[in-house]
Amino acid sequence: MGEEERETIRAASEEVSRQFKTLINGEEVESVKQLQHLILGRLQDSNAVLAHFNEYSERCYAEVSGDFAGNTQLLKSIKSDLDHIFTKLRSMKAKLKATYPDAFPDGSTTDGVDQRPDLEIPLQ
Repeated sequence: MGEEERETIRAASEEVSRQFKTLINGEEVESVKQLQHLILGRLQDSNAVLAHFNEYSERCYAEVSGDFAGNTQLLKSIKSDLDHIFTKLRSMKAKLKATYPDAFPDGSTTDGVDQRPDLEIPLQ
């Protein structure tokens, strides 16, 4: 590329640049820059608040997670104990009914039908 071509390209580039500058209002550009700066500040504030909230949530979860795990285990144990108790009660009731058929009026016992909700099945 010759020196003359480079000068022509440079002149054309400067002319295009001048034309673009006439299309853009400097005050509007400054206004957009100020708005962007304001938005940036608000986003940084929001990020700081969210970071603080996440740290707080993490601390709270750490405090509560042990209790939650223990209570979950306790509930599972209670459920197992209650299942065992109800099984024993149904067995005793069946034996009583077999030994003393007149002790229970018709329809007062339901053999094998457990009317408690199954807590293992997820709600729909």
